[in-house]
Amino acid sequence: MRHANISIFIPNNGCKNQCSFCNQKNITGILRQPTISEVKEIVDNAAYSINRDKFNDSEIAFFGGSFTAIDREYMVELLKLASMYVSKGTFNGIRISTRPDEITPEVLDILKKYRVSAIELGAQSMNDDVLLHNKRGHTRKDVILASKLVKQYGFSLGLQMMTGLYSSNSDMDYKTGKDIVMLNPDTVRIYPTVIMKGTYLAELYDNLEYIPMSFDETVDLCCKLILLFKENNIPIIRLGLHDSKSLRDNMIAGTWHPSFNEICQSRLILNKILLIIKEGRFSKGDIVLNVNPKLVSKVVGQKRKNLKTLLELGYNVILNQDSSLLEDDIMIKGCG
Repeated sequence: MRHANISIFIPNNGCKNQCSFCNQKNITGILRQPTISEVKEIVDNAAYSINRDKFNDSEIAFFGGSFTAIDREYMVELLKLASMYVSKGTFNGIRISTRPDEITPEVLDILKKYRVSAIELGAQSMNDDVLLHNKRGHTRKDVILASKLVKQYGFSLGLQMMTGLYSSNSDMDYKTGKDIVMLNPDTVRIYPTVIMKGTYLAELYDNLEYIPMSFDETVDLCCKLILLFKENNIPIIRLGLHDSKSLRDNMIAGTWHPSFNEICQSRLILNKILLIIKEGRFSKGDIVLNVNPKLVSKVVGQKRKNLKTLLELGYNVILNQDSSLLEDDIMIKGCG
């Protein structure tokens, strides 16, 4: 069975920080906060349409801004509404996202009272210089303290990080990943930086003060992060921004692709194949790749990129589908 989020975007119009990358309207296409009745309609429609045979674990998720920094009365009204559905068993819990410096015992008491199950913190980086240069308004220490508080109160902890921010690099971002592992979150989201119109990053980019990380460098970094979190049994529940018309219309530069996760997974498979070839000392020419049918698309890659790369290296791949193999297994045979 799979997990489903019923995502409701609650922009924080009065946010005290304007982060370098942030333009909520251009990312989500939403500026106005929904009314309680509008939220009820969204949840009712979701409750009616969700496939219970496919999704047995579902949460009402308040995203789009720093949830615990919005007007307190409005926040409580949203929580009261959502908790009603959890009490009735319509949904399993409530998930919210917020800033690390907007977590206090008082806030956590409120969230606990209204049956919030998971709290995601926008850490973005664990490097104080990177946080400062990107106008985050919080520190590495804030992330650490907030993460510990969230876990102490018994909530599921999610941490969000960004790659390729202004003044950062691959090594610094990987170190952020390692620091996140030390905080032992239950889930992680990874968002490669995208430059949106009307942001500080856009100004820096126009003035040639910020050069975004290349697509290939970002893929390589995210592959390393995928392995890092997998080795530490931390699920990555999102890799890359959700697709939307507003995102496409307002994106200036940066790393984004509607199938970014699949591209990274294919790159990992290519790396695995190259390692097997190296260790097996296979001669160039025709080679047979025996794989589970479910792995074929990842082996081939987007627009057959993996097969083209292998051919450029001198290996002509003959794919053989073998259902007896485990999904991640790859067996290679030379034809010479």
